[in-house]
Amino acid sequence: MDPQNTQTSHARRPSGRDAKRAARAARAGSSVPYITRKIPYYEVLSEEGLALMEHNADTILEEIGIDFRDDPEALEIWKSAGADVKGERVHFARGMCRSLVQRSAPREFTQHARNPARNVVIGGKNTVFAPAYGSPFVRSLDEGRRYARIEDFRNFVKLAYQAHSLHHSGGTICEPVDLPVNKRHLDMVYSHLKYSDKPFMGSVTAPERAADSIALANIVFGGELNDPLTGRPKTTIINLINVNSPMTYDATMLGAAKVYARANQATIITPFILAGAMSPVTVAGTVAQTLAEALAGLAFVQLVNPGAPVVLGSFASSISMQSGAPTFGTPEPALVLYSMAALARRLGIPFRSGGSLCASKIADAQAAYESANTLLPTCLAGVNFVLHTAGWLEGGLSMGYEKFVMDADQAGMMHTLLAGVDLSPNGQALDAMHEVGPGKHFLGCAHTQANFENAFYRSPLADNNSYEQWEAEGSPDMTKRANAMWKKQLAEYVEPPMDPAIDEALLDYMARRKAAFPDSNV
Repeated sequence: MDPQNTQTSHARRPSGRDAKRAARAARAGSSVPYITRKIPYYEVLSEEGLALMEHNADTILEEIGIDFRDDPEALEIWKSAGADVKGERVHFARGMCRSLVQRSAPREFTQHARNPARNVVIGGKNTVFAPAYGSPFVRSLDEGRRYARIEDFRNFVKLAYQAHSLHHSGGTICEPVDLPVNKRHLDMVYSHLKYSDKPFMGSVTAPERAADSIALANIVFGGELNDPLTGRPKTTIINLINVNSPMTYDATMLGAAKVYARANQATIITPFILAGAMSPVTVAGTVAQTLAEALAGLAFVQLVNPGAPVVLGSFASSISMQSGAPTFGTPEPALVLYSMAALARRLGIPFRSGGSLCASKIADAQAAYESANTLLPTCLAGVNFVLHTAGWLEGGLSMGYEKFVMDADQAGMMHTLLAGVDLSPNGQALDAMHEVGPGKHFLGCAHTQANFENAFYRSPLADNNSYEQWEAEGSPDMTKRANAMWKKQLAEYVEPPMDPAIDEALLDYMARRKAAFPDSNV
């Protein structure tokens, strides 16, 4: 055969293969609103170890205390509840915070989405995957690293909407620095509501921005604002309230938490810890401090509005003791994650942690193995709300386009892992073994023919073809394939329908609120 013709023949193939890859991508992530795990939890602490961590957390709360800064109302709330308030330092009787949480916080709750088919149940044996959060930079193979813009924010909302393996639109997927700080939250919340119909996260950078988030969500949900099952306002927003570790809550986070709690919106109370700098260098010390800090915030929310949905959050990483830089995908944070997941189950509330974390600047091998070393413990431990599932680079400073679709692919694999082993008659496959018998193969048997399309997870990105075929296609590595995929997804994006009257009301609210702010970027 003429080599030139052979090359031409190879060049004609990608269109057919692209179609097959698209079909595989559609099958790879069945569009479910959230995952319900069917495998056991992985535990690293015994009953005695968990009890010791709870005892040590109570010791921190009782003997050291937690600062609630620049918020006289918060201090008054604690004083009225019987805590020992001295200045801005609050000390808690042993067991006080745990009792407040267990008395009223729901074990699980529903976050309602614009599309009711995409409602998520957070807690129990359920896992919800959400994109990464908070990056001021974005990175792509085409442009490298640059500051994020509102167009990037919209792009990532659209990519999250299209990803079968992601159940949530997330929050500040990237920070659009081309918009004024005091107004950009409006455009971000609008983007979540307009370009996706999955659940989303609201703004927490000021109490009034939290109130704007609620107001915009209420426009979309209209007259259906009460949950008939609970009689309380529907939870349509979940929000990230970070502890200013070590052992400090600031006025910004407290203000946002109060706004959301009073509206029955969910808060994720998360100590943000880089162990060695913001907590002790040991796993046990970090676990006890994380639990103590979280308990104080969770109990505070229950004092503000008993029964308001809360999530115990843990973000614990280590640092390089040589440079002080954050490190990810290392064993110690995984041990913290496993421990905190078990402690949250004992407390009886949902748990947030994990994701696809890495310190790598680009979507390379370091990014892959560090992310895998975070995502797998996340799923084995039983995390209910997984922030930073897709896109995280550079310790969270960058949101990667290629990394996003690569991580979404890995999240699809976790769907299959958490589904466990199929023990149905079809899963047992005895009929296939009867049909084939010894010494033959299973490729043509009836069971294989009936199951082959969905038999195994098939990555839409991984290349499992021959070397010759890969070379004929231009020898693309994973990053190049991911680059082509996110561009294709954005080109094919179709926005979910929205009533024009609702869209007009959202835009009107935004215009009025923006007009109330000065035109400075503050």
